[in-house]
Amino acid sequence: MKHIYETLTRREAIQRGLLYAAGAAGMGSLPLSAFTAPAAIKPRAKAVIQIWLWGGPSHLDTFDPKPEAGTDYSGAFVDPIETNVSGMRINQLLPQLAKQADKYSLIRSMTHGVNAHETASYLTQTGHMPGRYVHPTMGAVVNYFKGERVGYQGVVPPYVVLTRPQGRFSEAGFLGSKYKPFSTGGDPNKEVFAVEGIVAEGITDQRQEDRRGLLGQLDQLGPNLGECPEFLRYDQSQVEAYKLILGDSRGIFNLGQESDKMRERYGRSNFGQSCLMARRLVESGVPYVTINYRGWDTHKGHFNSMNRMLPELDRGVANLLQDLSSRGLLESTIVWVGGEFGRSPKVLWEPPWSGGRSHFGHCFSTMIAGGGFAGGNVVGESDARGEEVRDRPVYPVDLLGSMYDLMGIDHAASLPNPHGLEMSVLPGVEDTLTKRGGVLREILPSV
Repeated sequence: MKHIYETLTRREAIQRGLLYAAGAAGMGSLPLSAFTAPAAIKPRAKAVIQIWLWGGPSHLDTFDPKPEAGTDYSGAFVDPIETNVSGMRINQLLPQLAKQADKYSLIRSMTHGVNAHETASYLTQTGHMPGRYVHPTMGAVVNYFKGERVGYQGVVPPYVVLTRPQGRFSEAGFLGSKYKPFSTGGDPNKEVFAVEGIVAEGITDQRQEDRRGLLGQLDQLGPNLGECPEFLRYDQSQVEAYKLILGDSRGIFNLGQESDKMRERYGRSNFGQSCLMARRLVESGVPYVTINYRGWDTHKGHFNSMNRMLPELDRGVANLLQDLSSRGLLESTIVWVGGEFGRSPKVLWEPPWSGGRSHFGHCFSTMIAGGGFAGGNVVGESDARGEEVRDRPVYPVDLLGSMYDLMGIDHAASLPNPHGLEMSVLPGVEDTLTKRGGVLREILPSV
């Protein structure tokens, strides 16, 4: 096996030289771990399921309970439960996840200090601070490196969102519309999952074929224009669209093929069935699936919302992990559960919040599992009230970089853009505006 320094590219060598020079010049705001050459990582992951808790989940009420801080911080959740990993406690409404803790690790020291949804969402999903150019999310980057450009031939697009995009910024960024996610729309918990553009309630395959034939009969312009590039692109797009509408994708999106027992296990909710749908998608070879789980922006009525949503989260994610594991898919599938930030540790009891929690980017938690990540670990630590990172800060670029390592995607790889600039997957170490603590060596495998 070659030493890591023997495998460095010229660009990486320059970046590390700049970093060491910065440290020597007294610009040592980065921790020591960022100055250390990482051990080589063998790519193991083929897919990512990103469970985006849209709005920002409370770390104290999910994966980092603090009952000892008192009810002004813990609220009604004063009885956290032990997991099947000694010393790891989580919220009392997550009993199924407690039985699966050996399959996932918790990062309790995520931080970026941003309290605005748009900026925090962008930073957490791209690794870049907002600037003049919009960088692509991890899903779009995976689409670029693992999708149709490099031979992906799945019947479903390589980047799928269940069921609605966030709309806070363009997921594809400067990569362009070709790398946008396919957003399903619909509700997978309904009798018919009406996937937008593919499945329509009450429309049979024969009727779709008849419509296609009628459209062809009415088209008198295209055949008379010869080899018009615009019409040729349109014709190709139409062919691909009908492959989705009438091809095998209908079966993949048909949750009726699953047993009633399986569907009940995941929970008969939009979120639970989205988790089941995500398993079916990665099973069919889709490399990136995002579940946008709305409702976590709980300024008011926080504890009522948690009493409803935490059991849904528990059931959906626990059974997803168990199902992936039993099918031999967890080893090659990263499951990433988190949002753009946490929520204020101290409960806002006063009106108009009356028991709410506000945005909090100083310290929050994330769950990570599969794809090569070790389970049963806690990375980092928050203070006694969950207000500050006490040990091992983890920044968005660290988490994303770790997942890219397991996907075999080079952090410094160039991305095409219409500006003709050198844009990389993640900011290089010469970017002193990007805070980093180093990839998650604690839970990453080495060669």
